[in-house]
Amino acid sequence: QVQLVESGGGLAQAGGSLRLSCAASGRTFSSYVMGWFRQAPGKERELVAGISWNGGTVYADSVKGRFTISRDNAKNTVSLQMNSLKPEDTAVYYCAAGRSLQDFLSSNVDYWGKGTLVTVSS
Repeated sequence: QVQLVESGGGLAQAGGSLRLSCAASGRTFSSYVMGWFRQAPGKERELVAGISWNGGTVYADSVKGRFTISRDNAKNTVSLQMNSLKPEDTAVYYCAAGRSLQDFLSSNVDYWGKGTLVTVSS
């Protein structure tokens, strides 16, 4: 059974940092794009960042320069370092795995985690 399990969410103050992690199991994800989406209250789910098997990345314009995505293919994990957090970063963050960065840009994802809540206070 394929599972993506997120951890690291919580409460942070504006300007602070959080690190999200996602552990994948049930298959090898080394050839998959892995990454993060988020959904804020009353808004649609949106791409935050994705990373391909060889390190190619995509970021939402709103997080460029503040968030950094990384992965460990040997451990089947992907992480998201979030710095300079803003109240508008408050959302449920979902780990995801898909076939290509183009697919990620279209939210065409094969696997989803259940999400972890990030709350940023002003």
